[in-house]
Amino acid sequence: MDKEKEILEEYRILLEGGEGEIVEKKSRFIATIRPVDSEEEAVSFIEEMKKKYWDARHNCSAFVVGPRAELTRCSDDGEPSGTAGRPMLEVLLGEEIRNVAVVVTRYFGGTLLGTGGLVRAYTQAVKEGLKNSKTAVMRYGTVLDLHTDYNGVGKILYLLEKQGLKVEDSEYGEAVRLTVTVPFAKREALEKEVVQATAGKCQIEKKGESFFVDKD
Repeated sequence: MDKEKEILEEYRILLEGGEGEIVEKKSRFIATIRPVDSEEEAVSFIEEMKKKYWDARHNCSAFVVGPRAELTRCSDDGEPSGTAGRPMLEVLLGEEIRNVAVVVTRYFGGTLLGTGGLVRAYTQAVKEGLKNSKTAVMRYGTVLDLHTDYNGVGKILYLLEKQGLKVEDSEYGEAVRLTVTVPFAKREALEKEVVQATAGKCQIEKKGESFFVDKD
């Protein structure tokens, strides 16, 4: 595996978005988090939140797109420079989550929070939103076709379940074909176990390499 793929072997994504809210000196900070796959999706989401919370004082935003965080943007939306968007973005980058956007809506409570207070409030709001969201790991692995007879199917399925791997496709005819994507770190051990469990009767064919979602 070349260096490029080593860098991309795994990264975290947002599986399901969520919301979180905090109150600081009567100001409400509502964080809405959503998965996005492009800048266009992120911008559309931000505009959607601005329309939804049209009566709020501020709708600050941040997003990260790409496995290596190739694209990042943030906006203070009228708050003092560096007190909202950047701290929000730093939370996303610190959690190493990719393809994610967040908007924190502020309803002003009448009391100024100061620079430090704003940074803490926007940071905490994003963290609250993430608590109510679900993340997953995108792993890069090898796609294998396992060809076996009916006597070996149960043994192979047991081994796959033990390693937390799921069958992505299957074909049951005169023989059986099971397709599974295996993380590089697990491939060698799995192949040895499959060969041993089936007394060498399972043929293992490499079909390619791909990212897959590991919800664990």
